[in-house]
Amino acid sequence: MITNDALTALIRETLADAEVEIFDRTGTMDHFNLTIRSGAFHGKPLLAQHKLVYGALKDALADGRVHAVELKTIATENSHV
Repeated sequence: MITNDALTALIRETLADAEVEIFDRTGTMDHFNLTIRSGAFHGKPLLAQHKLVYGALKDALADGRVHAVELKTIATENSHV
């Protein structure tokens, strides 16, 4: 289980400018739909965008705080990263 704030903080360690929307799919705080907007995604293919997010979440996925994630990534024009 992980809080929304902790989940957002993990993502922002890798994507400092990220705007993160979180939806808890099951009410158990370990299955999430995430929408992430970041300038770091600009010019990157979808797979590369998702790899950035999964890289940010790898420890939480490995230790079970996050069990499942469905991602939607959106590239913004300006990167502050």
